Amino acid sequence: MTLLGGLVFRCQGSGMKKQRESQCTQKTISLLSPLGTIQVSGCENGVHTIQILMDVAPAERSSGAPLSCVVNDSPAETSPEMQRCVEWLQAYFSEPQTTGSLPLPAFHHPALQGDAFTSRVLHLLLKNVKFGETVSYKRLAEMAGNPRAVRAVGGAMRKNPVPLLIPCHRVISSSGQSGPYMSGKGDHLKQWLLTHETQRGKAEA
Repeated sequence: MTLLGGLVFRCQGSGMKKQRESQCTQKTISLLSPLGTIQVSGCENGVHTIQILMDVAPAERSSGAPLSCVVNDSPAETSPEMQRCVEWLQAYFSEPQTTGSLPLPAFHHPALQGDAFTSRVLHLLLKNVKFGETVSYKRLAEMAGNPRAVRAVGGAMRKNPVPLLIPCHRVISSSGQSGPYMSGKGDHLKQWLLTHETQRGKAEA
């Protein structure tokens, strides 16, 4: 999928019947963060995806480096929902203690619509697991009403279209191990995020 530019995508509108689709113009904002480049794609109705490109080697992520997140490339016009997302991400890295009071953008990705298991689990995670907290895959399955659906919870985390905003990095194994992130390719990012939240939480305590 081409990310940059104003491309027309087919996506379901919130509150509409499944067989009906609305057309929306999706645009992308590129951000430079401690994790590397982050691309936020969305339309006037809300955010579609957040992608962490992993273009910065782990060794280059110095713990003493400024925790900034700046816009690298942006369309001439962006929707209020996209701007809200950018402001939330910037706060997460530089002043994470403020994210709890910031409004979240609307989501406009099919995986987050309706009452399918993936949507339900991701919304439960967003609502119940706050900054600096973690939850096990097993516990999240119990919260979703199906204690045996541990693998399905893992699948839902892999399908999360908006990582960071919906904090799948806070879901860990029952043994206390951090577990995989981005299908195993971003395990080092998950550890960085958990450490970032733990350290900043202690600093604000």
